[in-house]
Amino acid sequence: MKRELDIAVISDVHLGTYGCHAKELLNYLKSIKPKVLVLNGDFIDIWQFNKRYFPKEHVQVIQRVMKMAGNGTKVYYITGNHDDALRRFSDFSMGNIHLRDKLVLQLNGKKLWLFHGDVFDLFIQYSPMVSRLGGQGYDWLIRLNRFINAIRARLGKPRMSFAGKVKNRVKEAVKFVSDFEETAIRLAGEQGYDYVVCGHIHMPQMRNVGDVCYMNSGDWVENLTALEYAFGRWTMFEYDEAEFETSNPKLRVKDDPLEDEEDVSTEAIFASILKEVNLPNELGKMSA
Repeated sequence: MKRELDIAVISDVHLGTYGCHAKELLNYLKSIKPKVLVLNGDFIDIWQFNKRYFPKEHVQVIQRVMKMAGNGTKVYYITGNHDDALRRFSDFSMGNIHLRDKLVLQLNGKKLWLFHGDVFDLFIQYSPMVSRLGGQGYDWLIRLNRFINAIRARLGKPRMSFAGKVKNRVKEAVKFVSDFEETAIRLAGEQGYDYVVCGHIHMPQMRNVGDVCYMNSGDWVENLTALEYAFGRWTMFEYDEAEFETSNPKLRVKDDPLEDEEDVSTEAIFASILKEVNLPNELGKMSA
C-alpha cells in the first residue's frame, strides 16, 4: 500500500554518479503517492555525467518520476549547481512537469519557499572550475564510502556516512553549514516566508527559528533522506533497508521496458519516457 502524501521533497540525487543510491530511491518512490513531488536540485549530475556510466537503476528512477507525473503528481524540478545547464530552460512546463529555479507554494495559509541553495555558495559562484574539481574529489570519497559500507553490511553493521563524518570534523565546513542555514533563515524572514526548504549541503535538518521553519531535505548520496508533508505536519524520512526487503514482490521493479538492457542508449531512455507519459512522438523528435 502506497503512503499518500501532500508533498515530498528530495534533493541531491546525483543520477549519473557512482555515489547515487538509485536503487534505494526507486524503492522509496514506488512506496509513496504524493500530490506534489519536488526535485530540489542536483537530480541529474550534469557536471559528472559520463555516457559510459548510467545504470538501468538510474534510468528507472527517471521513468518512475515520469510515470508519477503521468498519474497526476505535480513534479517540480528545481535546478541546482550540478544541473545548472538546465537553467536556460527555466519556467518551462510540460503537463505535470515544471522546471523552475525556485518555487513558492501556499500551504494552509502559509508561504513555502523552496530553492536548491547554491546561490549562497560564493565558492561555486566565483570559482566554478575549482568547485567542479572539488566535486570530482567528493565523488571518489563517496565511492570509498560505498566500499566501506559494503564491508560493514557483510559484518552486520549499519550504514555510515564516511564523507559526512569528514565534513563534520572540518571547522571550515561546519562554519559554512551554519552560515548557510542562518542566511536562508534570515532571508526567508525578511521576505515574509513561513517555511524555507533547501538542499545543496547534504545535511538533513528541521528547526524553527523565530517565525521561520528551516528545513533541508538532505540527499540520496550520503544520508538517503526526504522531506514529507502529510496530515498538516512535516516529517523527515530516512531510508531504512529493512523496510524495503528485495524479497517483497510489491517493491520489485516490474514491467520496465528497459529492465533487461545492460547498455541503454539516450534514444532508448527518451523513447521509454515518452511511452510512460503518452507524449506524442513529434515532441520526441523535436527534443532529440
